[in-house]
Amino acid sequence: MTDRTTYLSHAGVRRRGWTDAMVRELLGAPDVQGRDPRRFSLTPVRLYLLARVEAVERTPEFAGAAAVAGAGSAASVALADRRRAAVLAAIGAAPIEVPRLPGPELERRAVRHRRLLAVRAPAGAAPGPGALVRWQVSYLRHALSRYESLLDGLYGDGARGEARRLLHRRLYEAIAAAYPALARECRRRIALEG
Repeated sequence: MTDRTTYLSHAGVRRRGWTDAMVRELLGAPDVQGRDPRRFSLTPVRLYLLARVEAVERTPEFAGAAAVAGAGSAASVALADRRRAAVLAAIGAAPIEVPRLPGPELERRAVRHRRLLAVRAPAGAAPGPGALVRWQVSYLRHALSRYESLLDGLYGDGARGEARRLLHRRLYEAIAAAYPALARECRRRIALEG
C-alpha cells in the first residue's frame, strides 16, 4: 500500500490548479495506478508523487501552461456571460401567448389536470379556500411550459436560476394579464420564487 501523504490523486492535482491537459502534458503517466480500496469503482485511481508535482510546478513550462489555462478560463467566463445575456434578452422579448378559455372550461381543465397529476387529498376532504384558483394557475403554467425551452444553453446554477426566475415571473404576469381573477395567486407565486 502506498503512503497517501506523499501522493496526490488526480482530483488533488486538479485542486492545485492543474487542468486535465496540463496533467497529461506535464506529468504524463501516474506514478501509481490501481483500484481504490475505499469504494468500488471500475475507474482506476491515479496517484502522482507529491515531490514530482511540486517540481513540475516550479518549471517555466508549468507557468506558461497555467497562464494559457487562466486565459482560456477567462474566455469561457466571457462566453458564458454573453450566452446568459442573450438568453435573458430572449426571455424578456419573447411574446407569451396564454390560452384564452371561458371560465367553466378553464375550471374543468384545471380539475382534470390536478387529477392527472395524481395529487390526492385525504378521503372526504374538501378543497380549501382558493384551491380552484391555485389549480387554474397551475394548469395555465403547465400549458405554458413550452417556454422553458428558452432556458436551453444555460449551464450553472446561478445563470440558469436567474433566467428561470425571470421566465416564471413573465409567465405569471402574462397569466395575470389574461385572467385578472387569478392575478393575486400569480403575484403570490412570483413572491415565493423571489
